[in-house]
Amino acid sequence: MRRWPTVWIALGLAALPLLTSACGLQRSGAGPSVPSVPSVDAAADAEGRRHATEATASAAGRTASADPCALLSPSARSSAGLTKVGTPTTVGDARACDYTEPGGYGVTITIDERAGLADLRVAPRRVRDLRIGQREALLVADERADDGTCAVLLAMGESGSVHVDVSSADFRDTARACARATTVAELIEPELK
Repeated sequence: MRRWPTVWIALGLAALPLLTSACGLQRSGAGPSVPSVPSVDAAADAEGRRHATEATASAAGRTASADPCALLSPSARSSAGLTKVGTPTTVGDARACDYTEPGGYGVTITIDERAGLADLRVAPRRVRDLRIGQREALLVADERADDGTCAVLLAMGESGSVHVDVSSADFRDTARACARATTVAELIEPELK
């Protein structure tokens, strides 16, 4: 059996990283060689995630730039029983629009760019899943308290939402407040691009 001189073995080991990198392989100290170029499936998956992220960001950007008072056209306001034009306001940092029917009820539409539906599930017994048009939604009300308040929250991507809050002037009839909140949510949902 022929023995290789130690110098040749050392040179061969020293050249191994150069040879493997020239073949498109990387060698880590612990484990087998792996391709340095992503596989076709990984590249397609990354491309799909990039397109989904761009679409979500684009949709959120269009809604984020929307004026909450412009989400209800005059005819939609009439359909919701609102006779007064909305007043721009803010709820925390979020842009909102208040509609007040003196002696009747109030409706507030808020565009919240920081809290998605998953963030808003706070009291499970008061939250019910809905579908409004093409969007997931939540109905939030304490029907046992019958305090005349109700909210419908529409999904806006994963990290945003549009809220429709209704409260009655006499703080009674939660069922009616929820019917009105649902109606307004159905009217504005097509406007949320």
